[in-house]
Amino acid sequence: MKTNKSNIGNIYIVDDDAEVLSSLQWLIESLGYNVISFINPLEFLEFKNIIRPACLVLDVRMPGISGLDLQESLLHRNVNLPIIFMTGHGDVPMAVRAMKAGAVEFLTKPVNNQLLLDAINKAINLDKLKLEQLDYKQDLLMRQSRLTQRERDVMSLIVKGDINKVIAARLNISQNTVELHRSKVMKKMEVKSLAELVTIYNEIK
Repeated sequence: MKTNKSNIGNIYIVDDDAEVLSSLQWLIESLGYNVISFINPLEFLEFKNIIRPACLVLDVRMPGISGLDLQESLLHRNVNLPIIFMTGHGDVPMAVRAMKAGAVEFLTKPVNNQLLLDAINKAINLDKLKLEQLDYKQDLLMRQSRLTQRERDVMSLIVKGDINKVIAARLNISQNTVELHRSKVMKKMEVKSLAELVTIYNEIK
């Protein structure tokens, strides 16, 4: 395993050809990425220090575990890295299987350098977006955690479009109490309109 330090993204390469690994590492490092290479797919499976944003550049045909098998193993472990496949012996069913499982690109060896670099940039940007979306959802869940159970009950009825009178009847509380809970929901969820509340409510369901 070889590594070089950088901070714009981490590229993990798995290929059983040492010359290919060396060539790819030099090429990708020229863009400023941190590159960590593995000549054995099992070695990558045992690697515990994946740093995001990142992508995996993966050979398809390797002894023991194929690239497609490695992709499947990672999905089972909830390691959802964007993957760029490389192969010298690809076929359409193989490419379809890889793409259906979420691969970003399926490239044929010898890989065109510009196509590979474009795919890597795309993969890193996709991973950055995914991380931003996860951070945003965690923020919404944190806001929701501030609500009492009664406030959650009121919120679930608000977003359905129920008016205060209906909510009061359903929860057996006064309309004034509903209005108080509604105000607290809006404040704790950090929204200023019903439309905004409905949007984020649906995002955390």
